[in-house]
Amino acid sequence: MSQTTLRVGIAGYGLAGRYFHAPLLKGCGFDLVGVLTTNATRGAQAQADFPGVRIVSTIAELVALPLDLLVVASANIVHAEQAIAGIRAGIPVVVDKPMGRTFAETETIISVAEKADVPVTVYFNRRWDSDSLTLKRVLREGLLGEVFRVDSRFERFRPNLAASSWREKYSANDGGGLLLDIQPHLISLVLDWFGPAQLVGSSVRSIRGGADDDVVLTLKHESGVDSYLSASAIVGAPGPRLRLMGTKGALVISDLDPQEAMLRAGKYPAGGVWNEPTISRAFLHRGDEVTQVTSENGNYALFYQLVKGALVGQNSWPVSTSDALAVARLIDQARDTSFH
Repeated sequence: MSQTTLRVGIAGYGLAGRYFHAPLLKGCGFDLVGVLTTNATRGAQAQADFPGVRIVSTIAELVALPLDLLVVASANIVHAEQAIAGIRAGIPVVVDKPMGRTFAETETIISVAEKADVPVTVYFNRRWDSDSLTLKRVLREGLLGEVFRVDSRFERFRPNLAASSWREKYSANDGGGLLLDIQPHLISLVLDWFGPAQLVGSSVRSIRGGADDDVVLTLKHESGVDSYLSASAIVGAPGPRLRLMGTKGALVISDLDPQEAMLRAGKYPAGGVWNEPTISRAFLHRGDEVTQVTSENGNYALFYQLVKGALVGQNSWPVSTSDALAVARLIDQARDTSFH
């Protein structure tokens, strides 16, 4: 298998497929040969973005193509069905988060993959945000002393439901809501930063009358750190993206890096590298003393560079199946134990 001619198919060409996967795959040298969509507009967009790409209407047609990788970027309700179809065809699979709607569904996907000896991983791209990479460097450098707490948020103010969004309308059983959409990112990040954790509190509720849109979780890590995770679409005054507390100070990062906006604008990291800064400004607070710290550039392409390496046996897969299972378990527990 040549590392420069890996062939990929994408199931789904909405927000995730078109903007969070296709440009990164292109930047990392993959050859997009097939797209599954039954939406004529999205099919036309895929052909405009990748002239010559084959548009198919079923997962069976997609996995029948000569693929080295399948990316499942469709609605959550069909993640398991499509991932398993790829695995049974012998094709390694990347599944957009969440891998499955429940722990049981996630476990089934992974079990099928293990029995078939076909790799599967999940797209926790936020591990390669500027804020995450900067936080990990600050931890390595010991700037905060003994770290004991982190507040991590994805909060917005969207008081009205988006009529066209399945994520805001679908029930949890059908894959809707922020517990499945945003909390997988928040949970996967803190597990990556601080290790295994137990859920000690959860609030999962709907404020706007659709799917759950205000979700707060509290985790206690074996390492001694407590994580407070907030995902909400109805916060009129969003808090900082990250606030990490230690005995020698706090790291505060207020905003996301610009990668999502760049991808939505049609940009991509040619050669797997962005040609402009992709940082979130980071500050070290010690009471009234505030100093800016050097931020790391974010780069989602690093995920697909690792996928590429894994496909040719050069490195492990970027996100382990044990991490996917740990996230899914905590999500199930949060829904089952929510005090709302």
